[in-house]
Amino acid sequence: MSGGDDRLTRWRLVLGGDEADGVTAPDGSRIGLSADDLSRDRALSELYDGRRGAGLGRSSPRVARWLGDIRTYFSSSVVRVLQADAMDRLGLRQLLLEPEMLRAVEPDLSLVTTLVGLGSAIPEASRQTARQVVRRVTDDLEARLAARTRQAVRGALDRSARTRRPRPADIDWNRTIAANLAHYQPEHGTVIPERLVGHARRTTQIQREIVLCVDQSGSMAESIVYASVFGAVMASLRSVRTRLVVFDTDVVDLTDEIHDPVDVLFGVQLGGGTDINRAIAYCQERITAPADTVFVLISDLFEGGIEAEMLRRARELVDAGVTCVALLALSDSGAPAYDADHAAALTAIGMPAFACTPDRFPDLMAAAIERRDLSLWHSADGSGPHPLG
Repeated sequence: MSGGDDRLTRWRLVLGGDEADGVTAPDGSRIGLSADDLSRDRALSELYDGRRGAGLGRSSPRVARWLGDIRTYFSSSVVRVLQADAMDRLGLRQLLLEPEMLRAVEPDLSLVTTLVGLGSAIPEASRQTARQVVRRVTDDLEARLAARTRQAVRGALDRSARTRRPRPADIDWNRTIAANLAHYQPEHGTVIPERLVGHARRTTQIQREIVLCVDQSGSMAESIVYASVFGAVMASLRSVRTRLVVFDTDVVDLTDEIHDPVDVLFGVQLGGGTDINRAIAYCQERITAPADTVFVLISDLFEGGIEAEMLRRARELVDAGVTCVALLALSDSGAPAYDADHAAALTAIGMPAFACTPDRFPDLMAAAIERRDLSLWHSADGSGPHPLG
């Protein structure tokens, strides 16, 4: 097929239905479709041809076949777009509750948030299949993010443990030489170090405590998925103790399930109100080593509790020496709608507030572990001159 014919075929598929009659070749003939293109046309018509009345209806086997067709004839990126449109146009949200449907779906983050949102509404017969779908996505995310997260956290712990009086076996000779080049002795052809650089003796003891406190309102669904993955990765590090808390108007501690993101995700209840003050109070009571604790509040900050109490508790954490940050989102979707007044108030008391992508989260945790100024880190990251920019 020539480039021109290919473009005409694409227009024929885009228009579909009666509108397709206006697409003709340069010689005036109608555009013919190959067998594969006819299958593509039928799949698109099932979804987009209003004249056929959204023909998938409530027939689960038919939708399963349709899902199989679109996976056969379209790329994964297109499949995800079609699935998202089908959720609204064809009532696929309800059909996804059936196990044969779930097995036919191309798993992606949007589908995971949908399944998590359905939660306890998923029939018992579909629960195992739903968990398998969610696990495929969380496993993919963990494979992408785990190595970098472990490297960033371990590196930060090592750097924060540096000492100027290391034992001989713990001396970092490269850094020691670099720090003492001014004391090079030409006649001896060597550097005489006046200051040793090294690390404190490695220990299996807990060096940092990390608290992930995650808003489980519906708008935070993608952030919850990523938080569950990062929580599992950090929980695998022996030198870090990680706690995972989710909240709406109630507070649920999911630390016991933190090693398995799937258990975490099916333990949340998306939707409902928001009581950030109550969530901070719960975490505050469980922080035993403030100077060695990183507190990460992940929320759009639309507080339904007592605003003054929320800000007071946040200030108490900062004053106690806890490294605090409020993430308006932990997602690839960009800055969400958020309460700008609360974000500014938290920033003013030492808890900077900004959105963070999953790819930047490992670096953020490294900066927090090293007790760097997270407002400056965010500015240097290029995301804007202001933590809320």
